[in-house]
Amino acid sequence: MTNMSLKERDKKHLWHPLTQHKLHPETIAITKAKECVLTDEDGNEYIDTIASWYTCMYGHCNDYITSRVSTQMQKLDQVVFSGFTHEPAVKLSEALIKILPENQSKIFFSDNGSTSVEIGIKMALQYHFNTGEKRNTLIAFEDGFHGDTFGAMSVSGLSIYNGPFEDFFLNVKRIPIPNGKNHHTVLKALQEIVSNNKVAGFVYEPLVQGAAAMKMHNAEGLNKILKFCKKHNIITVADEVMTGFGKTGKHFASLYMETKPDIICLSKALTGGLLPMALTTCSQKIYDAFYSDDISKGLFHGHTYSANPLACTAALASIELLQSQDIQNNIKVITASHQVFGNHIKNHPKVKSTRQLGIIFALDLDVKMERYGNLRDKLFKFFMDNGVFLRPLGNTIYIQAPYVITKKQLEKVYQVIEDALEIV
Repeated sequence: MTNMSLKERDKKHLWHPLTQHKLHPETIAITKAKECVLTDEDGNEYIDTIASWYTCMYGHCNDYITSRVSTQMQKLDQVVFSGFTHEPAVKLSEALIKILPENQSKIFFSDNGSTSVEIGIKMALQYHFNTGEKRNTLIAFEDGFHGDTFGAMSVSGLSIYNGPFEDFFLNVKRIPIPNGKNHHTVLKALQEIVSNNKVAGFVYEPLVQGAAAMKMHNAEGLNKILKFCKKHNIITVADEVMTGFGKTGKHFASLYMETKPDIICLSKALTGGLLPMALTTCSQKIYDAFYSDDISKGLFHGHTYSANPLACTAALASIELLQSQDIQNNIKVITASHQVFGNHIKNHPKVKSTRQLGIIFALDLDVKMERYGNLRDKLFKFFMDNGVFLRPLGNTIYIQAPYVITKKQLEKVYQVIEDALEIV
């Protein structure tokens, strides 16, 4: 057994996410990672251009984060968070509240992006229940994606992930994203939904829909939607699992809108990719609806590893890095580099369109492609063969690299993407 490669041993017992193993029997075995580079068991190196699903934004095995967690491991590793607290959680809450939108007041811990959204949905539904109303409908954008638990799937609009489960979903009504020209149409659709349903909440990805291939929408239009929701006491739940912690050019995408969400869902880059953790934050208004002498009005949701001290320590170190001058300068450099590349590549005959917000860059190929199909697989192989880890989403190639990527590495990524257009 020990003479077999990792990828051969992998086949015996492991079932990978988002994978049809009959069509894709091979996996790539990664043995180490540092900064922006992944190294496989054969010694091949790949620039991690998507920060391993948008998590390792300060680079893999970041020395500052790992050293802080190593110290914490010797002091307190884990303790139940029901009835107990600890310094890493308290310090994290104090640091986070300082950078969140100003209306956020309370923080609830869980362990991944899906559960952070699940909790946000439960907060929105129970808020109305606790205040004497029964509202049973949620609003979400078309083509949104919020995770794989049932509430999160319910508000997601990508049927490729959700098809077998749709008969079991919550009641959700969908609206188109605001594109800068359809404000009136979107608001009219909202008014119709509210007139015919008891709407509890609006769950949305602010400004960028990640799984929808980095589909971007208009901040002014989203602000109009949020204002409408506030007027009708519809609880707004911003899923910033992907957009949070600097990727859009601000600490949070919600900061681009004047009207702030009632609830924010966070994970991924929260801990710099080192450990799994998630947060659902909310305004004092939301918290107050659960604060009662009636025990049944409490939020009875909990995870064994809620507020794990090691994960809290990693998150606190990550926030300190995010606020550092070096990282903020790097974000500006990456943003400017993407702009230059976008202007260069947008007129290529194989490119249909480009778009960008902060360090998030995407281009659409002028060719029809299946989300998971032969051409997508061909592109993925081309990228990996050339030392760049990119995961096309349908006909969209996108970049969301760690903040520590070098200019030389970025130039290689751009060149490999341009070279790939020749095989489309």
